[in-house]
Amino acid sequence: MIEFTNVTKKYDNKTTALSDVNIRIDKGEFVFVVGSSGAGKSTFLKLIMREEVPTSGTITIDGLNLNTMKKKNIPLFRRKLGIVFQDFRLIPTMTVFDNVAFALRVIGVNEKKIRRRVPYLLSLMGLSEKSRNYPKELSGGEQQRVALARALANDADIIIADEPTGNVDPQMSYEIVDLLMRLNEAGKTIIMVTHEHSLVKCFDKRVIILEKGTVVSDGNLSDLDQASAHINPASEISSSYEDSPAAESYSVYRAAAQQQKLYGGAAPVAPEEYYEAAPVPSVVPGAEKTAPAEEPQIVELDFLDSAPVTEDIYSSSQSAPNGGESND
Repeated sequence: MIEFTNVTKKYDNKTTALSDVNIRIDKGEFVFVVGSSGAGKSTFLKLIMREEVPTSGTITIDGLNLNTMKKKNIPLFRRKLGIVFQDFRLIPTMTVFDNVAFALRVIGVNEKKIRRRVPYLLSLMGLSEKSRNYPKELSGGEQQRVALARALANDADIIIADEPTGNVDPQMSYEIVDLLMRLNEAGKTIIMVTHEHSLVKCFDKRVIILEKGTVVSDGNLSDLDQASAHINPASEISSSYEDSPAAESYSVYRAAAQQQKLYGGAAPVAPEEYYEAAPVPSVVPGAEKTAPAEEPQIVELDFLDSAPVTEDIYSSSQSAPNGGESND
């Protein structure tokens, strides 16, 4: 559970990025965060990732107070998070396999487990045949799927997708979000920042709109339309959508996905088989498809036991730094 309570963030240049924000995101929710440039989206994500601390107010994630978290405990906390960036941030000198494996190697996972887990993730993303390729040899959509596989490497509870469709075409945009939806159905909490208004309309999920550092809307699709119309038709939050594909473009891919039943059924992975590179259902076009079941099921994604987290590890008597400056 993620909770912002009366959170305000001011930077040293006196810019107020967020003002008195109150947001609660429950475990297993899928939330779109929409807003124009300068609305506060990036600061919102930085606060969740503990790259910044609030000037005032409190942020808690799974009962942990991020305001008072000690610097030494931040890396362990971030294992709860899987981050997907707009620009992919893949290491160009590493193969697809090694880009995904890197997230496991840096935390000391042994190579035997890596050799079982990485092929599973690549198969899940429809990238099994690309494991030896380098990022420059992949399309934008394939690179984004590698980035998503890397985000899942540590079995993060929370997936943060920062404009993940910004560098791909409408079809791949829909497929990426549809994949995030499937991960959400498997129990992951998904927070996706986007400016693609028409893409958001294709999915019946919660939408938070930020404008000038405040939450102007938090609700369903009808609230999204009302809020967008209410702000100012000529404002940046509206004009920023002008170059986005029409909703009809995404609807075509949604209908195709539903008709073809791209997501085949499969039994959940048993605990003793977490690291087995057994055949898995495809969740994106391009992967080998299994025969669809009448009621598609989602593969259990609890692949990797996380390091034990105890409450006292994160406890601190330190108060939040004055003025909101990070103590990192």
